[in-house]
Amino acid sequence: MQVDLELLNNLYLSPLMSLREKAESAELAKSGSVEVLRARLIQHQILGHLDLSWEGIQSMPHKEIGEVLKIFGIKSSGSHKERRQRLWLHLNFDSRRMTIERLAEIDREKLHELCQYLELPLTGNRTVLMGRVAGVLTSQSKGWGRIKRSLRRNGIVIVSKNENNTMDKNDEELVKLNHSNEDSVLEIVDEVSNAALEDAHDSLMIGFEDAEFGIQGDILTIQARVEDLDRMISTIIKNRNGVWGVKENDLLIRLAIRRGWPLEDERVKQRLSKVATNIAEIKGADLGGVNDSEVNKTGHIDRIRNKLSAVEDILSGEENN
Repeated sequence: MQVDLELLNNLYLSPLMSLREKAESAELAKSGSVEVLRARLIQHQILGHLDLSWEGIQSMPHKEIGEVLKIFGIKSSGSHKERRQRLWLHLNFDSRRMTIERLAEIDREKLHELCQYLELPLTGNRTVLMGRVAGVLTSQSKGWGRIKRSLRRNGIVIVSKNENNTMDKNDEELVKLNHSNEDSVLEIVDEVSNAALEDAHDSLMIGFEDAEFGIQGDILTIQARVEDLDRMISTIIKNRNGVWGVKENDLLIRLAIRRGWPLEDERVKQRLSKVATNIAEIKGADLGGVNDSEVNKTGHIDRIRNKLSAVEDILSGEENN
């Protein structure tokens, strides 16, 4: 996909007032935050030849939408549906305002509309619809609304101003340098079957059917991330040599909390732990783990601790991108 790299780089690095001036010159609305303005300018000045309406996004091939996300400077990995959701959110909302907390202020009609545009089921009461939207916002957290930190800091590396500043297949590698942390172990681990994921999804809600509104919302949010849960478990198991025990489960909980999962309630936390252990067992993990005395006898306690730290660094690195 060919774009003006020099102009794109300038938009990445421009402050709010400069972006407002550019929007005014282009006869575009100059309201909104720096990220909203930047997205608007990229849409009209860099990608003006593309139909970025909801219908246009729906018709984009998987590869093309990934390229468009990179041009906007946001996360480009994920399934085709996740990419469509992320691009639509980035073009239509301010991530500082469209938050899970603010969903409580939205009426059912608007939630129904959001579910339609986010390609979610449209049935259910207001609580169910809100949970579905909250699940998407959680799964897409930090993937849209702000360009990547490296782009804000350094922009795009342009080889020469005298050369034709267009993005062809070779130039795409320059942009990939700023997305190097996007790939992680989570994208290459083996996943359990769809049936097992469906069982995990259903198991999360067992016993919470009549729970209070907030708890049900928390469960619905976690249900929407069951595939992420599967990948997180796989990463931990691989870095713990096939072991799943109390320490591994505690690490999972810490990572989930760091990623914004709603785990304040102890009951929700315990249910997630049980479901995670079931998934780990399906993956063939050695349940129970290795106790401290056995580890000390073999002299490997420091190595185990280092591996746990490495897992946290791997997953938090993806979170910070």
